[in-house]
Amino acid sequence: MLSASIRPYLLFLFVAITGFACKFQNPVDNQISFKSVVGINYTEVRRSFDTGLIFNKDGYQLEPIWKLMFYSDKWANVYNPDKDKFLKFAVTLDHDSIFNISGAWFKAMSITKDSLRFQVLKVEGKTVYYVKSNVYMTLYADNYIKNVLHTTAEELKKPLKKDSLYVVKRIAHIDASVDSFFAGRKPVQFISRNPLATVAKQEVQADVMNKWDRSEEYMFPEYTIHIKKAYERFSYSFWATVDKQGEIHYQKSMTYVFPEFEKSTNHTIKAIIDGYLKTYFQVIPGYTLGIPHNSAIVLNVIGDKKK
Repeated sequence: MLSASIRPYLLFLFVAITGFACKFQNPVDNQISFKSVVGINYTEVRRSFDTGLIFNKDGYQLEPIWKLMFYSDKWANVYNPDKDKFLKFAVTLDHDSIFNISGAWFKAMSITKDSLRFQVLKVEGKTVYYVKSNVYMTLYADNYIKNVLHTTAEELKKPLKKDSLYVVKRIAHIDASVDSFFAGRKPVQFISRNPLATVAKQEVQADVMNKWDRSEEYMFPEYTIHIKKAYERFSYSFWATVDKQGEIHYQKSMTYVFPEFEKSTNHTIKAIIDGYLKTYFQVIPGYTLGIPHNSAIVLNVIGDKKK
């Protein structure tokens, strides 16, 4: 599984905008209302950081997945992508245009019949941490998309030119060092060239614990490789980078190694990479927006000794 350093990027662990925290108040000052947009179906078309971009420096990509319709100020239908259906959720209105729906807190920036714009809030207890609330959502009414913009939600969700320019620049910087990496939206692929070698990529199931987010699958993908008829029996877990040419560069063991064995362990793992992985597999690098680049992976390599 992934380290805790990756998890802050998951869907509703909401991330940075101003520099202050505030307490929820009991009085409902400046409370919003959704009565003017009751019955209108909205689809999220853009989710971005306060930079205006959908990518962060590590390659995490915000994805617009929400669809919703308000029944009233107390109830709304929200689309659940995992169950592929709409579910009814209670809406809680608070002060200063803040509200809760589907277990998440938002601040309404704009409410019109054509569009909604929300700031995703980081909330702990009764405190809003604006310094960690840097994600914004834009939703358009389905009717507005179809009859005014004359396009589709899928088209509007595509990365903008500024997103592409950022990715190109970031990848150029990352590729300058084999120790650096940028998560590939299309992760590294291992294609076996030999029946003695098999590979399985770990799948991440969307659930309540990960806020219905599968980004672990590309942020730090994990693979288990079995080698039959190896010269020795072995089992190693380690992380590595794969460059844009598909070359594997060992970085560090995922399990603790005593200092006196570190040198020999590193030597053995590098020998396994050179002797088995490079021979038995075609390695396709990770890609983002069609561009190959350095990315990081976790490998569990198991060898069964030949008899």
